[in-house]
Amino acid sequence: MANLDEPLRKVLGDKTAKALEKGLDLHTVGDLLHHYPRRYAHRGELTQLSGLQDGEHVTVMAEVEKVQGRSLTRSPGYVLEITVTDGTGLLKLSFFGRKGSYRPEKDLSPGTRGLFAGKISTYRPRSGKEVRQLTHPQYKVVAEKGAEEAAQEWADEIIPIYPSTKALPIETIGTSVGTVLDQLSLPADPMPGALLKRRRLIGLRDAYEGIHRPRTWDELGRARARLKWDEAFVVQVALAQRRLAAAALPATPRPPAFGGLQSEFDARLPFELTKGQREVGEELAADLALEHPMHRLLQGDVGAGKTVVALRAMLQVVDNGGQAALLAPTEVLAQQHYRSITGMLGDLAQAGQIGGADNATRVALLTGSQGAKARKAALLDAASGAAGIVVGTHALLQESVQFADLGLVVVDEQHRFGVEQRDALREKTGGGRPHVLVMTATPIPRTVAMTVFGDLETSVLGQLPAGRSEIQTHVVPPEKPAFFARTWERIREEAGKGRQIYIVCPRIGEKEGDEGDAMDAGDESSRRSPIGIMEVLPKLEELLAGVRIGVLHGKLHPDEKDAVMRRFTDRDLDVLLATTVIEVGVDVPNATVMVIMDADRFGVSQLHQLRGRVGRGTLHGLCLLVTDAEPGSKARERLDAVASTTDGFRLSRLDLEQRREGDVLGAAQAGRTSSLRLLTLHRDEDVIRDAREEATALVESDPDLSAHPGLATVLTSLLDEDRADFLEKA
Repeated sequence: MANLDEPLRKVLGDKTAKALEKGLDLHTVGDLLHHYPRRYAHRGELTQLSGLQDGEHVTVMAEVEKVQGRSLTRSPGYVLEITVTDGTGLLKLSFFGRKGSYRPEKDLSPGTRGLFAGKISTYRPRSGKEVRQLTHPQYKVVAEKGAEEAAQEWADEIIPIYPSTKALPIETIGTSVGTVLDQLSLPADPMPGALLKRRRLIGLRDAYEGIHRPRTWDELGRARARLKWDEAFVVQVALAQRRLAAAALPATPRPPAFGGLQSEFDARLPFELTKGQREVGEELAADLALEHPMHRLLQGDVGAGKTVVALRAMLQVVDNGGQAALLAPTEVLAQQHYRSITGMLGDLAQAGQIGGADNATRVALLTGSQGAKARKAALLDAASGAAGIVVGTHALLQESVQFADLGLVVVDEQHRFGVEQRDALREKTGGGRPHVLVMTATPIPRTVAMTVFGDLETSVLGQLPAGRSEIQTHVVPPEKPAFFARTWERIREEAGKGRQIYIVCPRIGEKEGDEGDAMDAGDESSRRSPIGIMEVLPKLEELLAGVRIGVLHGKLHPDEKDAVMRRFTDRDLDVLLATTVIEVGVDVPNATVMVIMDADRFGVSQLHQLRGRVGRGTLHGLCLLVTDAEPGSKARERLDAVASTTDGFRLSRLDLEQRREGDVLGAAQAGRTSSLRLLTLHRDEDVIRDAREEATALVESDPDLSAHPGLATVLTSLLDEDRADFLEKA
């Protein structure tokens, strides 16, 4: 008998075990049983030979009429040809290989009746008459007695199709699974019996049988339901334990302080906060007042006013004697935040300066390209506590950066930072943990996963502030060349009205190297090199004669980048030809058109962010997605979806469906390495929700799972040291 931890070599022998290890990284009985079929097939109803059609997948019952073998003339090898009949027609079965290597030659002698399944093909030999054949068909010999019943039973059999490799036949996997199941010995079911009864779930042994060799489709459905539940429940138990531990971590409460900086800031606002901004502000204020760390996602479409909401939370912390750090992914965005925050605060950000308000604080900026003097001043302001708010890039993560009392970490565009990077900043506090707020317009798939699993509190800003315009988005496809010509006409028209335009390319140019995130090589967009700025520029100068064009990309010196951006902001340029350096942090209300070249080379999140650079004032925005992706392709579906909505969470769901959520309990951001094998977040939210409810109740009554040793063992095997560390930091 074999348990789940048994090495495969002890059950299957060295040769097969090595093949499974090398081909699929399967080492134990448990590994193999959790290598589930990717789909199922069945042979279907019996078909008469006279009615066969080329290309059909069929199952026939027929009698062997003739068996003959011949050597191939154009290549070394041998073909065994077996002619079968059912009285209505003839069919040839062809088996290619080496002479003497065939079992069919022994099994299928003339007069034998059998079942044969495969795909019909036709060929025309020298005789000129078309011949129908099955190449390497599945077959089963049936006895005369009960042949019809046996035939129907074989035709109805559900056939598991396993993920495999070229060197590892599916048949080997199926045979190995059968051997393992025949010898399987399981301990007590790790799932509580009362829970199984309450949720109407079958036992684990039955689930393994039902998913690997189901007798009926209902049996397969019950097996999948049980194994999906296990995936959801075990993850939810891990997250419930984490939530319980997080609630015990100390954090300094930062309750609202009436009459402080936040109240003064609110009184001076030249506009009225939207209902959504007020509601989210109340959620943040309540979280900051707690004695355990806040961990909240602020999701809001581009232009929804996330920065104002975050600033009010930062001022609440400053009012309580603490500091807030705002982490931005690029220098352009960090500088934009710095200018925006100091502009909104006015004299409230000028502590120690002439004209500064009595209760003012300071706002410090820390970036990698700063001069030594400015950097030293920013470091001193952060370490001494003189700066209540510190804005910076990755430079904030360096060991030399210290804070007097870091109470809140705000991470903008969280998809640009890894867990390790965010955790590095969170550790820069004297005692306890700082509160954490992450902001994004389109969450990455893993973040969506964590919100679905209920492990990340979410606030959503869905209402645009008054005066902000809607953005129209259109795909400019290859089958409509008139749309492409109209793109340049529209640019000239907008420039003629004194408005401004962005044109974005996936890269700088062939010699300069790529910049930006083109889709991976497996995507259809890999058919040619993505277009670069330097290729487009000469064409633009011809197409847009008389229009003032500026160029911006990441390899320019910071001073050059700043100069180009200032010229564009000051309306000295009509068109800004750029890479994704303008994806975030660029705020030019006069910009009305965004043209994205080779739009299919960008991810959903990038397209949504780039689109958000226009329509930032009272003028309507237009985004044109130029592509040569064909209708029906995945890339085209992605672009059509972006064009159909401005809802960031809806787009994130699309991203989730196409890219998967990655390892919810680990650092992998792609779905290839996931702790979820059957469970899919966009289809099984109800299972995940129910599992969270059950897991939370169980962990509250038995935090260390002492009364559930089987479940504790499963959890330990799922949470290796790396995953446990990841969860702690995440």
